[in-house]
Amino acid sequence: TSPATSGRRVAGALLHDKAAVLSSAFLALIVLMAICAPLISLITGHSPNDFDTAAVDTDLGGVPHGTLGGISAEHPLGVEPQNGRDILARIAYGARVSLLIALAATALTTLLGVVLGMLAGFYQGWADQVICRVMDFLMAFPALIFMIAILSSLPQGDRPVLLVVVISVFGWPYLARVVRGQTMTLVNREFVEAARASGASTGALVFKEILPNLRSSLIVMTTLAVPGYVGTEAGLSFLGVGVTPPTPSWGQMIASSVGWYAVDPMYFAIPGTFLFLTVLSLTVLGDRLRAAFDSGEAA
Repeated sequence: TSPATSGRRVAGALLHDKAAVLSSAFLALIVLMAICAPLISLITGHSPNDFDTAAVDTDLGGVPHGTLGGISAEHPLGVEPQNGRDILARIAYGARVSLLIALAATALTTLLGVVLGMLAGFYQGWADQVICRVMDFLMAFPALIFMIAILSSLPQGDRPVLLVVVISVFGWPYLARVVRGQTMTLVNREFVEAARASGASTGALVFKEILPNLRSSLIVMTTLAVPGYVGTEAGLSFLGVGVTPPTPSWGQMIASSVGWYAVDPMYFAIPGTFLFLTVLSLTVLGDRLRAAFDSGEAA
């Protein structure tokens, strides 16, 4: 199948899958919120770091006025206890931070994984040995513990950039291992041997013969990597080594809500629900993409 035909078939399969459509719709909403975060602040009149002491009861330790965490026409998703910051604005700006970090980490991980995996699989020999030893070394680490240790020792400035780099360093070997295995299989296939015999350069073999045949695997693996990195960023921010205040982050909001479970459960429930549904939607979409590509290959 040509790429265009294959793309149309996969899109058709996804459009007839209710779970994939619902997941895509929710992700489109989150992306729209992230892009339009300044507009949301403009419409509601609340920026993510604006304190609204009138929305909280200072006599009760800063519990939001009203029911359900201060949800009202002025604050559609309520306010944070103590300071009265608008949760909708912080969710929108937090989506921007979480998605940018996850997408940048996925892009860097994919680049490293594809380049190093194809180098190892195509050339084999000493290149394969060196890259495989590096992969084994990085995969042997308990990644989360080392991420916490590294980020704790680094300066606070440019935290999102540091998060992307650290997540990518520990993330690329998993993709590279799959790419290496598939490249080693493809190198010995008849169409690659025929191209080599006809005098095709190494670049032509890699970019015209091997890389197009890795396309479906790469799309699925990168789609499934994004939810993992959204969760990793949230987890690191929850533990206090990720995005630093006052920059909003979903993980940081969930961490701040720990002391308020009993008196204001909505403070935890709202960012927690957004994080859960985003990760679930990305995972479901990745899974449905894999099923669509697999059914196409079987056909």
